[in-house]
Amino acid sequence: MSATTPHPAVSTDSPRPVRARLPFNTFGIAFGLSGLAGTWTATAGLGAPEGISDVLWVVAALAWIVTIVRYAAAGTRPRDVVADLRHPVLSPFAALVPVTGSLLSARLSVWLPTAGEVLMWSAFAVSAAFGGWFIAGMLVRPRDPGTLHGGYLLPTVAASLITSQSLATIGHPGAAKALFGAGILFWVLIGAMLLSRFTTGPEMPRPLLPTLAIFSAPPAVAGNAWWVITEGRPGTVHELLLGTMAALLLPHLFLIRAYVRLPFALGFWALTFTTAASATYGVRLLSLTGAPWRTPLSWVVVGVATAVIGAVAVRSLALVPFRRILSRRTAGRTTETASVTC
Repeated sequence: MSATTPHPAVSTDSPRPVRARLPFNTFGIAFGLSGLAGTWTATAGLGAPEGISDVLWVVAALAWIVTIVRYAAAGTRPRDVVADLRHPVLSPFAALVPVTGSLLSARLSVWLPTAGEVLMWSAFAVSAAFGGWFIAGMLVRPRDPGTLHGGYLLPTVAASLITSQSLATIGHPGAAKALFGAGILFWVLIGAMLLSRFTTGPEMPRPLLPTLAIFSAPPAVAGNAWWVITEGRPGTVHELLLGTMAALLLPHLFLIRAYVRLPFALGFWALTFTTAASATYGVRLLSLTGAPWRTPLSWVVVGVATAVIGAVAVRSLALVPFRRILSRRTAGRTTETASVTC
């Protein structure tokens, strides 16, 4: 799970260095930040300043755009994109491009309804096309069990449930329910496949361990989608999803030690959206209770989610080669000065 896809360092046609392509899991940064923005949006009923969520949405949008531009700026050819899309480990993360776009478009619709809806349907089209292509590939090209991980839920389960939530947000409950059903179907099918892989082996490679969080995300993601579809009405579905969410999140308490021992890498962003989605759903469910402790407990949930995602973000800054960037700029200025002098 390296920071960049292996790529020649120097072009044979030019002495100028060639940028390495970003791997698709880099889009987990914008995805996790969007999830955190959604969590803070859900705190409106707790009296939180609306400006906090707005800033987070803007930061998430910038991260999404910058990552897309950075991927394209590597001079990627069509065959390179196809190779990335067929990568046995990283290809599922390509779904994060339209899925994050879906989340951002739903928020954009609050300020610019027409632009938000156009972006929403565009993201849905790309997401559906990729999901269909991805499943078709799984049906005809057997996968090495060692390459399977929680991220395989992204192209179908996450894409369907998050798009369902976004469609309900912009006023299309019928389409939202249809996608909700598709998301639940793929959750059962692919979730069972992954559980079999986890329990029968081979052992999960250590860098892929954070993707186990994605395996635990569907109950919270489905709950948030159903909350928007039903406009926050309580019911049996929420009770079932709450129990399922608790059952799937509990094992992670016993995995904290394993996570802490791992060398930090961009793969840790796989933890962030599950953390944010679970916090969002938890805050929403707490709002249905009449208990006097619901507000302080909600803030504890939000605080823990913010701390976890903030820690991953801060650690990620350490991966940025600031010295290398500075040295390149300095070398460039020196070369430019020398050429002017000559």
